[in-house]
Amino acid sequence: MSALEGASPYIRAESNLAALGLDQMAASLPDYMRMVSEGDLEFCAALAEMTAAEVAAKEARVTRQRIRSAGFPYEKTLADFDWSFQPSVPRARVEELATLRFMERAENVLLVGSPGVGKTHLAIAVGIEAVRARREVRFMDCARLVDDLRDAQSRGILKKRLQYYAHSKLLIIDELGYLDIDEGGADLLFQLVSTRYEQRSTIITTNVGIGGWAKVFGDEVAASAIADRVCHHCHVIKITGRSYRLKDLPADSKAAPGAAGKEQL
Repeated sequence: MSALEGASPYIRAESNLAALGLDQMAASLPDYMRMVSEGDLEFCAALAEMTAAEVAAKEARVTRQRIRSAGFPYEKTLADFDWSFQPSVPRARVEELATLRFMERAENVLLVGSPGVGKTHLAIAVGIEAVRARREVRFMDCARLVDDLRDAQSRGILKKRLQYYAHSKLLIIDELGYLDIDEGGADLLFQLVSTRYEQRSTIITTNVGIGGWAKVFGDEVAASAIADRVCHHCHVIKITGRSYRLKDLPADSKAAPGAAGKEQL
């Protein structure tokens, strides 16, 4: 005999909702019961609203999990961006990127600027929009990405690892240029860029203009080959201005970090 046999319909309904993991519906059950009993809402309308709230709660949970799985170092949206502090950022172009139409065309995005000007924030914000649209997104620091590919190569699983990164609808490579990459690393990055070329979109943040990539990769040919594939179908956004992280320092205390980022494209 069920422990709930003989219990009131309300208790049985509440128990069933909990057993099914429908927590949102279980929490709202008393309110909807009252509205139905008082004639403020028909049963079917109440059920539709309860199930809609449950669906919304489930989608929110799934989105949060996907955001965690994407590997973002933190969660930032365009609503969090201080447009007035960084007027060089073309807001209309960034908001157009947030529509994700560039991903439908397998186009890339290159965000260039000195440290602290908001490149990573904007990349993450677009990435979160892609996650919300149910696109698979992967965020990786450039140095960590190269190390991961190098490790895969040493274990004989490079092809499999390249396929893993190639599968993501949007790959965000952060901080290209902050650390130099040797010839072997440049070749690995070239292979990755080639697998995604005209198939998937990539966002790259860098403090070094394309003209300085030869120094980053230590090889002018490799730098040219990578830049050629990244920039063939690409939205280039150059951000000038001072670091947001240093905005509260007195003017005479502000150094000029990331001078390499001032190099022209």
